Parts: sequence; C-alpha cells; structure tokens
Amino acid sequence: MGKLKAFLEVPRIEAGYRPIHDRIQDFGEVEQTLNTHDRKMQASRCMDCGVPFCHWACPLGNKTSEWNDALYKGEWQLAYRLLNSTNDFPEFTGRICPALCEKACVLNLTDHAPTTNRENEAAITEAAWRENYIVPQTYERNGKKVAVIGAGPAGLVAANRLNKKGYLVTVFEKNEAPGGLLRYGIPNFKLNKKIIDRRIALLEQEGIIFKYNSPIDVNALPEGFDAYVLSTGTPEARDLKIPGRELKGVHLALELLSQQNRVLAGMEFSKEERVTAKGKDVLVIGGGDTGSDCIGTSHRQGCKSVTQIEIMPRPIDGPEDPQNPWPNYPRVMKTTSSHEEGCIRRWNINSLEFLGKNGKLTGVKVQPIDWRPNPEGGRPIMVEAGDPEIIKCEICFLAMGFLKPQHPQLPENVFVCGDAQNGASLVVRAMASGRDAAEKIDKFLNK
Repeated sequence: MGKLKAFLEVPRIEAGYRPIHDRIQDFGEVEQTLNTHDRKMQASRCMDCGVPFCHWACPLGNKTSEWNDALYKGEWQLAYRLLNSTNDFPEFTGRICPALCEKACVLNLTDHAPTTNRENEAAITEAAWRENYIVPQTYERNGKKVAVIGAGPAGLVAANRLNKKGYLVTVFEKNEAPGGLLRYGIPNFKLNKKIIDRRIALLEQEGIIFKYNSPIDVNALPEGFDAYVLSTGTPEARDLKIPGRELKGVHLALELLSQQNRVLAGMEFSKEERVTAKGKDVLVIGGGDTGSDCIGTSHRQGCKSVTQIEIMPRPIDGPEDPQNPWPNYPRVMKTTSSHEEGCIRRWNINSLEFLGKNGKLTGVKVQPIDWRPNPEGGRPIMVEAGDPEIIKCEICFLAMGFLKPQHPQLPENVFVCGDAQNGASLVVRAMASGRDAAEKIDKFLNK
C-alpha cells in the first residue's frame, strides 16, 4: 500500500465510453482508457485491506491488492506477473468481466466508489503486450497427451495450464476459429477479436495444437489421448415456443451476434441468409447481457427503434440491494453502453404470440404480468396484471439464456468444465473452472 490516504484523497474516475454519436457508427471498442498518471492514481486507491474481499469475490482469486500496489509504483512488469499468476487471460476479463471484485471492495461499502480493478487489469495487460513482457515460453514435455474439446474460455485456460505442465495439448474446435462465445457471442464493440487472435498466436508458439472445423461426438472421442477436457459450453439457447414462432424475423440472439461477428471477420452471406436490423423496429426479449448486446448490434446495423422486454420485475435502483447485501454482488438496475444508445425498456411483460403477415413478423402480442409468492414455496406464481397489447416490430431477438447441457456417462479420464459443467455463467467463472479441470487432470495422470 504505497499511498496510505489515497482512498480518501483520490476520487474514483472511470475511463468512460466514446461519445454515442461516434461509437454507433462502427464496431470498434466503446470503452476508452485513462492516461498512465491517472491510471496509477486509480490503483493507489486500493487500501490493501486486512481482509481483501476482492480476492474472496473473484472466482480466480486474483491478488488485486498486490498488483494494484505494483501498478501505483510504476512496476508494470511485476503487476502483470502477479495478475497473470491467477488469471491466464486478463485481456479478456479486463474488458468484459462484471467485476465481482469491485462490488465486494471495502470502498464500495463505505462510499460506493470501489477501486477501478477491471480497468486497471486491462491497462496492466495492454502494457505487458506493448512492452513485450509477454513472450512465448518453452516447456519440457512429459510424454502425455490431452485433448481439449471446445476452444472457449474454459477450454483455452485448461489447455494453457496443461501445456505449461508439460502435456502435449490438442484443442478441437467445431467453429472456424477459436474463442467460443468470446468470438461468436460477444460483439466487437466490447471485445475486439484481434485480442483473441493475439493470445491464440502465443499459445500456438508455445506448442498447443489447434484443429478447427472439428466437431467431436462425446460418445466417440478421438483416440490417442491420455485424458480429455470437455469444454463445449451451452450450445442450446432457451427458445420461446409460442404461436407464430416460425415467422420470418424471429431469431435466437446468437443468430444475430455470431453472424455479425463473422461478417466483420470477412465472411459473406447472401441477402436471404443475412440477419439484419437495418431500417426495422426491433424487439429484444430478455433483459440480460445478451439482450443488451443485441441492442448495441441493432443500432450499429441501422435499426429504426429498439424495445427490450423482460418477464421478471424491474431491479431496484442501486447501489445497494437489501436482499443481497455487501460483499455479495448486488442485484440492482444495470444500464449498459448499449442501453445508453437508445432503448425502450419494460419489465413484467409476458410474450403471448408472434404476429405476422405473408409469413413475415409484424409484431408480438404481450401482456403485463405480476409475480405473487407461491404458498407452497418455490417459484413465484405469474398472474395477469393488464390487458394484452401489441408491440410493433419487424425483427425479434430471443435472448433468454441457455439450457444446461446433459452429458452421458463419461469415462474417468474425461473432465467437464466451464458452462458445459455449470450451465451458462460468467467468462471469469468458466476460466476458473478450466483451471480447476487442468489441476484435476494433472493429479489423475500422476496418481
């Protein structure tokens, strides 16, 4: 803790976003950066608490106080080494993590102005790449081989950890490029895909073998490996089976997001295949981050308007959540950069029917609802709270989450991790799961 009273003297400053009128014209990253002096001052606010709740809240157990102190002192290389000791790919979490650590920060309890850990993390990592602190390493091989099925964040972390332990790792990926939802679910305006490519190039130089366009049946795993990591994510999205689902213009969220990212990567689609919101009224069903990503993508495609509906009640206005108090993550109203760009948001809305004309979507019949406690306990009971109405739209995106996959009985040398194990969750949790899987495999193969 280099500056003892910084948390009292230095206010929290966030880098913020590019101006709306500028950022909606392209798919460049929306978040800006602070200059080096201001970033070091933000790091100085970390109090190096006796009980670091940031460390407790982070699924990776990041040593936040230590690398913030190194950053404040200008010891950028040490800061990266401390960060990378627990976080394999901080360039990802530094951009897209909801920063569980910040919500548990003691400064968040006292004045709701936690240390800017996520932004500090991104700054440290970009400095490490810029100054060539990150260079390929060679590792002595132990003669054993491991196959990783799925190149999402969990699989990449498992592959990286196992490679460092001396295993010859081969990663099988069903898509044409690695990253999983980092590449095909998260828009470029939140995570530029060159950030993924940069890291993959390093992993390849360190000896990891990647095989793309290689879907693997879990019941027929490739032969010749001593162990397997199953990190295939949650491939099945939750659908909405109501009348009119077959109408043209009703899409799962990833149909929009993955195609748009592929278009930006240079892939071409026919006019009939193209999923675009250009010139259309858009309805997004689902109030989470995926729905928010659909909003931002629709704006950049040139939509006419966007409405987002959510079946659950409106969260309370923050910063505190009496039902989930500090240091737990507060369930409060969240406004993303995409929401700021323009969106009508409604809660307690149930979707009844997709309406159309000549096979094309023209609107969605919805109804206000309310939730009442279930006298028998468990899930609350949904009740009508108003008359049905029609929301006009020519395109609708279903962003209602993903179904947890069910796996067959697997051999003892197959280890499941990430969303494939836990169901859809945060990238940082998937990375922690991949790290755990690597440790389990190492113990299994050396028992």
